[in-house]
Amino acid sequence: MVNANLDYAQIKAAAEAYKADMSAFLRAMISHPSESCEEGAVCECIKAEMEKLGYDEVEFDGLGNVIGWMGTGDKIIAIDSHIDTVGIGNINNWTHDPYQGYEDDEVIYGRGGSDQEGGMASATYGAKIMKDLGLIPEGYKIMVIGSVQEEDCDGMCWQYVVNKHFPKKGIKKEQVEFVISTEPTDGGIYRGHRGRMEIRVDVKGVSCHGSAPDRGDNAIYKMADILQDVRALNENDAEEGTEIKGLVKMLDPKYNPDHYEDARFLGRGTCTTSQIYFTSPSRCAVADSCSISIDRRMTAGETWDSCLQEIRDLPNVKKYGDDVKVSMYMYDRPSWTGEVYETECYFPTWINKKESAHVKALEDAHLALFGDTRTCPNSEIAKAKREGRPLTDKWTFSTNGVAIQGRYGIPCVGFGPGAESQAHAPNEITWKSDLVTCAALYVAAVNLYDESKKIDVYEFRAGKTDNEIL
Repeated sequence: MVNANLDYAQIKAAAEAYKADMSAFLRAMISHPSESCEEGAVCECIKAEMEKLGYDEVEFDGLGNVIGWMGTGDKIIAIDSHIDTVGIGNINNWTHDPYQGYEDDEVIYGRGGSDQEGGMASATYGAKIMKDLGLIPEGYKIMVIGSVQEEDCDGMCWQYVVNKHFPKKGIKKEQVEFVISTEPTDGGIYRGHRGRMEIRVDVKGVSCHGSAPDRGDNAIYKMADILQDVRALNENDAEEGTEIKGLVKMLDPKYNPDHYEDARFLGRGTCTTSQIYFTSPSRCAVADSCSISIDRRMTAGETWDSCLQEIRDLPNVKKYGDDVKVSMYMYDRPSWTGEVYETECYFPTWINKKESAHVKALEDAHLALFGDTRTCPNSEIAKAKREGRPLTDKWTFSTNGVAIQGRYGIPCVGFGPGAESQAHAPNEITWKSDLVTCAALYVAAVNLYDESKKIDVYEFRAGKTDNEIL
């Protein structure tokens, strides 16, 4: 399907011509607070924009994902943008209203600009440009999705699309050739990232009066011992004499012979204690339970069960035996439509081979449009993150790719406006020039994709658990 006759100057000019429209659309999206499970208003805003632009079909699925379609072919190329945001945190850390924001010649300010409604603006107009220029490849249709609840539960939106929405439309996941994630990439093309999972550790104790603590069994003290082991797991080296070998061990061929090179590319796994809870009859009583949450980032070679077992094997977890339970969190929050899709809080690691057809399509498009180095706005923030970095790299955080490619094996690749460092930060901005760059690249990449070369996609894909969850 490769289109050898693309007019790259025309594509760039068309994207530039929509710069003001994309900027206005992004500001409109930002104006609607859209934390996870509360995205209804911004979804309606996106639907209205797509209808205005003449999409062939615009719909909501049951979960509330907004999906626009261009073209009539059986094969699908999807462009994904999650349109939920995190909260604003301490309002005093913002110099301007996070939802009203502002724009100047270079940037757009406001919550969601980089993470990740800027990607929605570029994707929406990228598909419009394809239609304007007659560049929807024959036999294909373009799926532009504004996905919900990603900040809460990465990829659950795509679990719903694949398992609930596609069957209703008579679509099989195999019809999706690849997906472009528009998460911010600092001007790079990203071919994977670490996975993650949310682990819970519960410790039982026995309460008694605080004046005689020896009569009870303090769960907090037990957890304090376990916490030191969790910290050691994250911070220790992997030398022979180290009792709790640190997660850095997965970068060593001795411990990860099949995937240490992939692990070095993605970065080592980490283990962060993120929350702690307890129960006690009163402030003058011994705690009878204590629980922690662990944010576990997983590199290539690590799996959900190996990560759980790693915690179960910690010396102090073993010491306290049946008083300790190690488990994985589940997610069951209702979406803005009221729909519930229960799933485990496990988000598989994935990485593409460098020569994968869908990765190559984006690289070829970038080379033809912008050269072989990252584009960079006239900004010290952008320059610090982009100059000197390879064009093709990986994310530090997690994306919907954990389901798209991690669970379902649908090839995924990333290129999106904005900066990773702006995600979840106060005074969030994105650059207008990035909106234009991304829209143009989506048009070219779709037309440079060579489906005959789509074999041998994966370096590593962690895959699903053994739970009966689709």
